[in-house]
Amino acid sequence: MTHPLVEQLRFARSEWQRALRGVPEADGRRRFEPMNSIGWIVAHMAWHEQRYWLTRHAGESPLPVLEKVAANGGPATTPSLREMRRAWATVTTAADPFLDALDEAAMTRSLPGSPPRRYGDAILRVTYHYWFHAGEILAIRQLLGHPRRPEFVGDIDGQAPYRPTGG
Repeated sequence: MTHPLVEQLRFARSEWQRALRGVPEADGRRRFEPMNSIGWIVAHMAWHEQRYWLTRHAGESPLPVLEKVAANGGPATTPSLREMRRAWATVTTAADPFLDALDEAAMTRSLPGSPPRRYGDAILRVTYHYWFHAGEILAIRQLLGHPRRPEFVGDIDGQAPYRPTGG
């Protein structure tokens, strides 16, 4: 059974994707300084998941372009939204089998690399990171005048309700 923290991460991913639904390619490259472009945000979340689950955990970095385009603290970029969505899908598809295998004992083990972080803490960090950037995406979409933007959290009761660990 999938660990409840992983379920919450998946729900955050799905809400973040809902925030992206309907964004045209050209709008994905728009930048309202000092905010980043939506394309950068997508690349950045792909970078974060790749960094934790593939690079730090498994010693692999299948998409080195993410380090150049969207690493934390790097220069501002406006990458293609379409290409970065594909990169994100590649990374999360590669990470999902690892995430599915995590159990309660694994959550307290240390994720290799620096800074020191337990797996459970890393999942929480990525989950909250998605929520932060979902809000940023929706703010950018508001500035762009996009109609029919999500206005509140979706079906958490149906998709990711509270479930005790191991239950």
